[in-house]
Amino acid sequence: MSVPEAIQLVEVACKATTAYGRPDLTARLRRTRERLADPNVRVLVVGEFKQGKSQLVNSLISAPVCPVDDDIATAVVTVVRHAEVPSVTLVREPAGGDGEPGGAERVEVPLSELAAHVSEAGNPDNRAGLTYAEVGIPRALLAGGLVLVDTPGVGGLGSAHGASTMAALGGADAVLLVSDAAQEYTRPELDFLAAAMRLCPNVAAVLTKTDLYPRWRRIAELDRAHLATAGISAELIPVSSTVRQAALRTKNTVLNEESGYPVLVRYLREQVLGQADLLDRRSTAQDILEVCEQLATTMRAELSTHQDPGKAQEVVAELERSQAAAARLKDRSARWQITLNDGVADLVADVEHDLRERLRRITTEGETLVDAADPAAVWDQFAAWVHEQVCAAAAANFVQASERARALAARVAAHFAEDGEIVLPDLRAVPHTEAEVSRVTPMTRPELAAPGGGEQALSGLRGGYMGGLMLFMPLSLIPGLAVAAPFAAVGGALLLGRKQVRDDRKRALQRRRSDAKIAMRKHVDEVQFQVGKDCRAMLRTTQRTLRDHFTEIAEQMHTSMTASVAAAQKAVRSTEAERATRIGDLEAELARVEHLAARARAMAGTR
Repeated sequence: MSVPEAIQLVEVACKATTAYGRPDLTARLRRTRERLADPNVRVLVVGEFKQGKSQLVNSLISAPVCPVDDDIATAVVTVVRHAEVPSVTLVREPAGGDGEPGGAERVEVPLSELAAHVSEAGNPDNRAGLTYAEVGIPRALLAGGLVLVDTPGVGGLGSAHGASTMAALGGADAVLLVSDAAQEYTRPELDFLAAAMRLCPNVAAVLTKTDLYPRWRRIAELDRAHLATAGISAELIPVSSTVRQAALRTKNTVLNEESGYPVLVRYLREQVLGQADLLDRRSTAQDILEVCEQLATTMRAELSTHQDPGKAQEVVAELERSQAAAARLKDRSARWQITLNDGVADLVADVEHDLRERLRRITTEGETLVDAADPAAVWDQFAAWVHEQVCAAAAANFVQASERARALAARVAAHFAEDGEIVLPDLRAVPHTEAEVSRVTPMTRPELAAPGGGEQALSGLRGGYMGGLMLFMPLSLIPGLAVAAPFAAVGGALLLGRKQVRDDRKRALQRRRSDAKIAMRKHVDEVQFQVGKDCRAMLRTTQRTLRDHFTEIAEQMHTSMTASVAAAQKAVRSTEAERATRIGDLEAELARVEHLAARARAMAGTR
């Protein structure tokens, strides 16, 4: 069943809830319809710098929307979606913004100016403070709701962008990790894939630039072996953007097949769009089935009372107990409410402690490394190590928070309904905007220049002058030693000058080490602040989603039980003729509700 047919079935269910006087169920179905009307399926394109991510997006949609060049790297997240008319919108969240709709500044610019805003060359380190750029273009691949998100080079888990990218994974429908065929997978890339598999329903690995490296098939074999060894089930798809673009220009289908892009397009259509459609149909069917059950509960209660008047009081008593139980579910003292509130509070504390502990160990180890070397000589390697370690720690922390949040949701559901029939809501951490990725600035290199030859000579002269003067003056005043005073002064000047140079070198080294430690701590503090903020936001979203979801169900159950009690009590007072007529009406209504439920089960592919 397609989305339009699913929307039509929701409309039929809305008519039924309206006819039966259940505005609460009608409101629920309206939200279901709104969810169906938004077909967007977000696919994050991630990977190291200069791996061909932007070229991949351009080749997928057959349009040069993302800037590409040998000296161009993406600095700002670029969202590519379907639009009838090509357009570019720059989005900037206000400082300290809460992501509320309408709070962002949106500026339209010509498509030709996109590179000046989203590339490192035009906007280094995103100095303009853009949240993301949105590109609209008419393409068949995007018309089905596919949204491609070209991200800056995340460096696997080993760069400043890596930590914030993990927060975006929870809200993505699919992830494409892009790596070129120059070398096999690195450890950070494998770690990133493993983490992504635990946060996102669809993850694929794309091997780019196969036209540049004759041994790309060997690299592909090695990469598949690495994936198998790591227990990662992601599909590996080799592609060549250059061959793809040549095939598009010449309309050569054989060349297009050789590019590997048809395989990637099929994956996006069948595994990503197709899976999203299946999930939409299943969630819609579940909503309709629950609505049908709520309607049928009242009808069955009344029908049971009409069919067996002798047990009417017993039925009414049972319904009143169920009504009281449903009312208790809405109280703040309900077991599921306590489990949710206490669980989130404990989880926030545990996640923050886990992050602090991970980063504290990195800081301690980093200070040991700094003390063992000269930061001026090893800064590049040290900075890369710090980036890799803090981002790996942040990613592990975020994955742990996400998994424990899901476990908490299951525990809350179990306490809400011990029979396990309660369906959990979608707990993916969808960002407020299409590509809201918190920014973590790279670690700043401090002033680590060692003293030059001129500085050392001046320091030696200064120390030598003072040392020579200290020896010359006393000796020149002692009779018999005045002749030796100049020679002693020269020797003292050399000794003390050399000592002065050594001491200055030592002090300069200590200063460089101190500056390096300060830079590392500052970067670690920023990562802790930003990742902690993302985790807390995810947990707050989880708490609100679960609270609203189960509160709504409790209110619907209470409304159904209240209506059932009223219907049963009314049935007790009905006459024999009224009872016979009403039995026929209720059986017909139950049949219509069951027919609607059968259509919902067929839509979900179940019986």
